[in-house]
Amino acid sequence: MGGPRHLVSIDDLSLTEIQGLFEHASRFSENLHSSADSCRGLISASVFYEASTRTRLSFESAMLRLGGGVVTAADMGLSSAAKGESLADTVRIISAYADILVLRHPSEGAARLAAGYSEVPVINAGDGSHEHPTQTLCDLYTLWIEKGRLEGLDVVLSGDLRYSRTIHSFVYALARFGANLVCVPHAGLELPDYVVKRLREEYGAEPQAADASRLGDLARASDAMYITPTKPHQLSLYTQASRGARRVDHVDAIYMTRPQTERFASEDSANDYVHLDTMMMSGEALAEAVVMHPLPRRDEIAPEFDQDPRSIYFKQAARGVPIRMAILAMLLGRIDISSSSVTRESLHPAWWGTNPCPNLGCVSHTEVRQAPPMFRVISRFPLRGVCGYCSRELIIGIVGCRGRVELYSPTSTEARRIEPDDLLLFRDEEEALALGLGGEPTPTDG
Repeated sequence: MGGPRHLVSIDDLSLTEIQGLFEHASRFSENLHSSADSCRGLISASVFYEASTRTRLSFESAMLRLGGGVVTAADMGLSSAAKGESLADTVRIISAYADILVLRHPSEGAARLAAGYSEVPVINAGDGSHEHPTQTLCDLYTLWIEKGRLEGLDVVLSGDLRYSRTIHSFVYALARFGANLVCVPHAGLELPDYVVKRLREEYGAEPQAADASRLGDLARASDAMYITPTKPHQLSLYTQASRGARRVDHVDAIYMTRPQTERFASEDSANDYVHLDTMMMSGEALAEAVVMHPLPRRDEIAPEFDQDPRSIYFKQAARGVPIRMAILAMLLGRIDISSSSVTRESLHPAWWGTNPCPNLGCVSHTEVRQAPPMFRVISRFPLRGVCGYCSRELIIGIVGCRGRVELYSPTSTEARRIEPDDLLLFRDEEEALALGLGGEPTPTDG
């Protein structure tokens, strides 16, 4: 028997499991009052270090609909966290009070850290600008209902693509399902390079320039990008690839996001942010496009557009209850979704001095006492690794081995032979020497 199963990333679920969650959510939605015995006697804890309306209330509603109970820490500023209690200690305590824990935290990778200390399942309800997997499941479920499929859909992502954790989880999931992404970001808030790199290398989704002129004002100030799974039957869809930008002639859905100003760097700006209204949606390419938004909105969608039948963002929010009922029931063992399990690469301790992760927003910087440096290997040759918490790629200059004094190049044969648990990762030779290793690094093999 292993430990509890967690939902930290959308990648923690197989495609078969996601489809199974949709089917169970559909059954729950037929009568939200019919499952009041499913989780009777079980308790869900809401632990929110950041503000929330829809995510927290929909999870609590979902648990109550299943017949369970809820304990809430909706303002962690009033908890022992204000006295300096670590996240790890908080999780240890609360997991003794509840059967499942729903966590929102401002640090990237906080949910992964919490999962390492919790005795009960942990659900990531948003960790910084990293991921928001249950919002992604709600969004995918909504698209599945509205369009009948996910594969091959053309989905426009508009607004703040840099800091929106919802967008990051969503693009990874859409790529896995074989949907096409049309990125039309606000200037300066483009999809981060590490997200694009991951889409290409882990999901086989290839980016190229897009001609989004048929989207009109929606993309007027954007350097649009088209990202498609590199499958033969889909590559044939854009014969213009060799001649330049892929022209966007038809859109199935538009996913709007608000400017995440609470995460903006000093140089970021929301001036001239997109303002979608009925006139903007009048083009032929957008005639069948449903408009989605994770909410809350500011003024990026005009209130009068709420009456347009293509606006489905309030339906989208309402569907958060049945899909979260399905998530809770699955993780608590109340429904069975047969699937080949997702195998996640093991985490290994990393020796990187005091600050291992290059991402300053990572939980390893904010919870230094309880978040020892960890990494996950994504490639052995050349050696590449990512932070075990926030998944940001590490800059590896020199490699060592526990129990030896030699240093190796990350591309050397010797580095390939070191077991992951024995790997010592360093930014450069100077750092390795300062920590007691030495010797000339073995040269690169080619």
